[in-house]
Amino acid sequence: MIPVYKPYLAGREKEYVNQCLDSTWISSKGEFINRFEDEFSNYIGATYANTVCNGTVAIHLAIEALGLEVGDEVIVPTLTYIASVNTIIQAGATPVFVDSLEATWNMDPADVLLKITPKTKAVMAVHLYGLPCDMDALLAICREHNLYLIEDAAESFGTYYKGQHVGTFGDIATFSFFGNKTITTGEGGMVVTNNKSLHDKAYHLKTQGVSPTRVYWHDVIAYNYRMTNICAAIGLAQLENANVIIEKKRKVAEWYREGLKNLPLKTHDELPDTKHSFWMCSLVVNDALDRQPLTDYLKAMGIETRPLFYPAHTLPHFANNQSFPVAESLSSRGINLPSFPSLSYEEVSYICDEIRKYFLLN
Repeated sequence: MIPVYKPYLAGREKEYVNQCLDSTWISSKGEFINRFEDEFSNYIGATYANTVCNGTVAIHLAIEALGLEVGDEVIVPTLTYIASVNTIIQAGATPVFVDSLEATWNMDPADVLLKITPKTKAVMAVHLYGLPCDMDALLAICREHNLYLIEDAAESFGTYYKGQHVGTFGDIATFSFFGNKTITTGEGGMVVTNNKSLHDKAYHLKTQGVSPTRVYWHDVIAYNYRMTNICAAIGLAQLENANVIIEKKRKVAEWYREGLKNLPLKTHDELPDTKHSFWMCSLVVNDALDRQPLTDYLKAMGIETRPLFYPAHTLPHFANNQSFPVAESLSSRGINLPSFPSLSYEEVSYICDEIRKYFLLN
């Protein structure tokens, strides 16, 4: 079976982890925490970075740092991983869904404008599968309406919009380092911002709200969202190989794009003024009725795939009568293909040949 993903661990991961073990600094203290935070913020061009234990709590921490609360509305795309939406509710705020753009699969700025109410406090831009949102449009909307801009960049490390790394446009942003992400710590995340007060508040909240000057004095209800030194050690080693990993993934996407030409499908491609990091190499078939038979056929041929996310508004705990036709259509037609950096040209060619065979047979 060719898996959808496996991490690229070709750097100093073992060496750095062994340094943690030898030093006995294996929990949330140790040199690799600060080193990873500093190198990550330098890489993406942000001023401050906070390591956390996973990408979901990163979003929750960002929302809490902004002070969003009951009655506040956050505009979010319905076509996203569920963590983007669940964390809004967990913070006490209300998600307000918007549709997607067919060309990018990202949130539609025109629909964002339609959903703004007096209760709207923030817009959450999700850079889906490694392609950036239309940040010019979203920034203009947020400035005009005095809204916070949160960037969920969980899937978009290495993604650029007009030469600027995503996660550095808004008030606060989050990244994920789950095992299938472009760089990984196994489990982990990062909260980044250029605002010192937001950075300090996020740090305070992630460390149980403990006083920096008084031992075991906790002045707010807070959380234990800290990353371990071992995870940060892996993250630092991954970051050292980040450019290699991203270029390998971009090459894989190029092979797919060439190998899938002239078929009744469309790959998720880079657009002008963007750099797509291709966290996932994805496509949509023209006819939704082909999606499941194609994935079944590929599975039989030893090729693992994944469907696109279900739109959040269709899930049991959000189900309502709203309709978001573009998001629903993309979700029903979308497939994520094997996308890991060490995928060979021969493996990609095999996958493309099998997809071509499916359409010839059907």
